[in-house]
Amino acid sequence: MKQETTKPGVHGRGALENPAGRFEKLATIEERDDDFHDPEDESGKRLPTTVFRDASRSVISTNDSPDIGMEASVNPYRGCEHGCIYCYARPTHEYFGLSAGLDFETKIFAKTDAPELLRAKLASKSWEPKVITFSGVTDCYQPIERKMKITRGCMQVLAAFRNPAVVITKNYLVTRDIDIFKEMAAVQAIAVNLSITTLDPKLARAMEPRASRPALRLRAVEELAKAGIPVSVMVAPIVPGLTEHEIPAILEAVANAGARTAHYTVMSLPYGVKDLFQTWIAEHYPDRAKKVLNRIREIRGGKLNDPRFGSRMKGEGVHADQVAQIFAHYKKRYGLDRRYTALSTAAFRCGGNDGQGELF
Repeated sequence: MKQETTKPGVHGRGALENPAGRFEKLATIEERDDDFHDPEDESGKRLPTTVFRDASRSVISTNDSPDIGMEASVNPYRGCEHGCIYCYARPTHEYFGLSAGLDFETKIFAKTDAPELLRAKLASKSWEPKVITFSGVTDCYQPIERKMKITRGCMQVLAAFRNPAVVITKNYLVTRDIDIFKEMAAVQAIAVNLSITTLDPKLARAMEPRASRPALRLRAVEELAKAGIPVSVMVAPIVPGLTEHEIPAILEAVANAGARTAHYTVMSLPYGVKDLFQTWIAEHYPDRAKKVLNRIREIRGGKLNDPRFGSRMKGEGVHADQVAQIFAHYKKRYGLDRRYTALSTAAFRCGGNDGQGELF
């Protein structure tokens, strides 16, 4: 059946444009070629994903930002096929001479050596066991992970060493690795966070085109919880004027699915993301564009981005306070304010499990 849509752009992608990176002196203009158009798809031409091998020789990054709750992180991929229009990681592609727009979604750098590099690091004498976050920047369970299995390889290494990890994802694919998570959960070494921004499938498709639809993310919460895996939900980001009214419904839904707790952030639009989002909101929701942008400015000191520690995650002002109060109220109402057992490094095994068998 033909999918009805009136939105132009590129099928299955979030950004509507591919502007030059802020470090580029020359801008590339791509002309429209009708030969690439699918006559059954009015949303525009399809672009394939190109995967490049990332030859990084280290895999664990550290963080000292006071308002980010992670000390160490691993990102198996640079760029993300999910194509979330608001993604704060988009500008990182500009350091490669690429665009924060469609390049970020279609040109993915894969750290194919990540499992081996992680194993070497955890086996080194210098490693002090600590919680490692996956998807601190881009989603470790994005679509190409289904084929490449780099994240799964990393999880097998972590299970062998019993080093704790936190996963943040928008993809139902995370349930594929429940077998590994069960082993890690037995020693308090895993926690999974599903990111759910909306329950509206139409909005999700436009805003997060290749991420799992909301119903599948809720199913992932349910399956993880039933398997005994500690699972929480990130309502991130809340889009003022567009998704904030969904806070009660989202929290009720995730509580019913078995989530232990929930957290949130409010939208902020750094660097080129602000231009991409403004183009997107004007195209997809022209009747609400002005309201949404004004609300973001209201909580960001008159701008679309406020990078200051302490305010960048949730904003400031009357409207930001209202969002905080609503979230806290419904979080308590649906029993999502309970404390749960923290992850532990007590079971860490130096050298890993020599009898672990297949790693990759």
